[in-house]
Amino acid sequence: MTLSLARRARRFPDRTAVVDVSEERLSAPAKTVHEDRVSYSELSDLATDAAKRLSALAVDAGDTVSLVTRNRVVSLALLFACRRLDATFAPISHRLTPETVERPFDAISPDIVVFEAAQRDLVRSIPHGRSITLEKLATVDPVGAARVDSGDTDRPLLVLHGDDGRPAVAFSERALEWNCISALVTWGLSADDVVPVVTPLSEPDGLVRVALSVVYAGGRLLLDRAFDPGDTITAIEAEDATFLSGRTVAFRDLAADPAFDAAADSLERAVADGSVPDALLAPYRERDVTVTRAYGRLECPTALCESAETVHPNRDDTVGVPIPDCRVRLIDDDGAVFEEAGTGRLLLSGPVVADGYVNAAASDDAAADDRFGGGRFLDGWFDTGERFRRDERGVYHIETS
Repeated sequence: MTLSLARRARRFPDRTAVVDVSEERLSAPAKTVHEDRVSYSELSDLATDAAKRLSALAVDAGDTVSLVTRNRVVSLALLFACRRLDATFAPISHRLTPETVERPFDAISPDIVVFEAAQRDLVRSIPHGRSITLEKLATVDPVGAARVDSGDTDRPLLVLHGDDGRPAVAFSERALEWNCISALVTWGLSADDVVPVVTPLSEPDGLVRVALSVVYAGGRLLLDRAFDPGDTITAIEAEDATFLSGRTVAFRDLAADPAFDAAADSLERAVADGSVPDALLAPYRERDVTVTRAYGRLECPTALCESAETVHPNRDDTVGVPIPDCRVRLIDDDGAVFEEAGTGRLLLSGPVVADGYVNAAASDDAAADDRFGGGRFLDGWFDTGERFRRDERGVYHIETS
């Protein structure tokens, strides 16, 4: 199986791919959702339509399409549209400021910027002359016959940027597919899973760890414009959500909602980012939700994850063992590799790791280590620059001091 959306549409055309649970109006009462169900066949048609409209705007193989929006179904459609055009998809976080939004564009240099009207002020800060709103894109006359399946799996299909707008990291289709396969193996994701998206689709854990992996498995996504605990709880209960993956804000705010007890009945598994305090996970464990903590980075959306055998309740530093297809090393300050237990810098390798930084020279900073938070790609490995401890069982713990 490949990352092809068309293949999934042919296999289960009527299965729901996405439930858009966003409020229809900004003034809608709290905890109300506006349901808009999109099947796999419809999502594939949206991708085909988007590819033809981009073709009409002269987007071709090798071009880069940036998208500035909150979470929308069109985010997924445009990613698969770029796949069909052999183009690169580069979502830009709407959480950036007018000062920081220039950073990813300096590295990415997109050929066209697509944006929702609500982000118009942010887009005005972009040093780029070719842009179009989502609304106007929908009025472009579609032309051409976009390819449904591409044979090129080494080109950059996706570019993601860091929290402050840099660095920018490229993922080939092969790297994205291996991330999806590893997620399926690690967490047992299947076509029966229903998963709320509580992280922006411009983030590696929101797009790669969750959205793409669930679509790859043929499951169902619950998509809101932005995380709202009331709406998410309503959607979890209404759709019998089975899986949750997120950061501190999501786990804290969902458990604090008065309706959490009823909604949590359907949840089976939860993956918390390694930065989530363990105390916030207790309400989920008390409701028999299997909770594991995971560690990932922009350059490798998921590298380590707890298993049933390695969970350490009441510990905030434990992030488990390497996921399938992720190779891990610990090295000392002189570059020597620890063969057994020890503490050192964490290095990652394997098909789940990104292909490298995009236009690293675009930064004005002098040293790569300062520019990218200590991370660097070298000789087939990604050096995270972060210190971890590996215990006698092979379980990894973040060094906090």
